[in-house]
Amino acid sequence: MIKVNGRQFPWEENLTIKKLLEKKNYTFPNLVVKINEKVIDPENFEVAVIADGDDVKVIHLITGG
Repeated sequence: MIKVNGRQFPWEENLTIKKLLEKKNYTFPNLVVKINEKVIDPENFEVAVIADGDDVKVIHLITGG
């Protein structure tokens, strides 16, 4: 089990950020993802593996004035 934005979510082996975003239907183009408070470079979303028990935060970047 992992936490995604404070909520429990089932963990599976070889779960990458990209797979997680697909499973959670995150389609917003500007996302910041943190695993255990470490920001993950978007170029690594396909290879960054989430471990069981990790705390994942997905943050939508919105600008405005």
